[in-house]
Amino acid sequence: MSERGQTIEDLLLYLDLVATAIGADIVPVTGENRVLAYYGLQVINSNPRVGYQAILKQVNKSTLTITDVVFIIAPRINAAGRMKHGNHAVRLLVETDPKNAAQWASEIELFNADRKDADKQITKEALAQIITQASEQENNTTVVYKEHWHKGVIGIVASRLIETYYRPTLVFTKSGDKLAASARSVKGFDVYNALEGCAQYIEQFGGHKYAAGLTLQEKDYPGFKAQFEKVVSQTIDPKLLNPEINIDAQLDLAAITPKFHRILKQFAPFGPGNRQPVFMTQNLKDTGYGKCVGADKTHLRLTVKQVNSEAIVGIGFGLGDKKDTACSDTPFKAVYCIDENLWQGKVSLQLRIKDIQPS
Repeated sequence: MSERGQTIEDLLLYLDLVATAIGADIVPVTGENRVLAYYGLQVINSNPRVGYQAILKQVNKSTLTITDVVFIIAPRINAAGRMKHGNHAVRLLVETDPKNAAQWASEIELFNADRKDADKQITKEALAQIITQASEQENNTTVVYKEHWHKGVIGIVASRLIETYYRPTLVFTKSGDKLAASARSVKGFDVYNALEGCAQYIEQFGGHKYAAGLTLQEKDYPGFKAQFEKVVSQTIDPKLLNPEINIDAQLDLAAITPKFHRILKQFAPFGPGNRQPVFMTQNLKDTGYGKCVGADKTHLRLTVKQVNSEAIVGIGFGLGDKKDTACSDTPFKAVYCIDENLWQGKVSLQLRIKDIQPS
């Protein structure tokens, strides 16, 4: 720093990239990471680089949280590398001309759309493959393979499969003359250690407790698949195969006020190690406006209330199958986070529902 005649102030403008890296890599948002993410978000929102401005125009967003970095900025940057080449994202991030940045951002938006299409189609094919493998329905693992699946999205697909079949998962594709896979795990289980127990079938592998990648010869795929199921079955605690949601507190809807939410926001930015608070409320009833929404009707939108409370909107992504529970005359309980919703220039509080069960 001193050799270049620079000070710490000269680095502050790069904190937007630091915050993006923290969000994109899903690292713990604690300690110095939390401080860097906090000030990096300030840079993004007060003085965004030209490339970020171009992305924000594409998605019609003006203010970003760390969640937006994870779900809006990071997927678009990653999509370039997944679908084409990472240089496209680098060019966008270092671009200083708004016109050029708009062109790069538009191109990356197309990559992201292609990534979404590939992700959706491969997930559909993988779920169909699991169903046809009837003898494996009761397995403790999911291992699927098709040679044409796009290598850039198989990690995303593995995470998607865990949403349906909650167990350690590997998705394989053909890569040159070998097979390549992305592995994802469930909370509390070390998939990297499990892969070490299958080393005789693997050429290369690397990663960490919850995510890994590997390559092997096609002839070794059946042996690996059987061995992975054996190792996981012998080492996993069966309780880990049932997803759990940790609840921070039980709450009445009447407690959800703007002041309460302002206090909650002081704990942000949220992420691994500093999760957004999760609440549970009993004896809820839908006011009659509950419906399934989304292109494939897989999401659930409710307007809920308790006795002596104001109604509040809740959205449950992927909870369309809970409509009958929520929209009957029987009270139900819900687990949720509290979010801000911007609609037609007005900000209101809403529930991001994570699960619904009868009271």
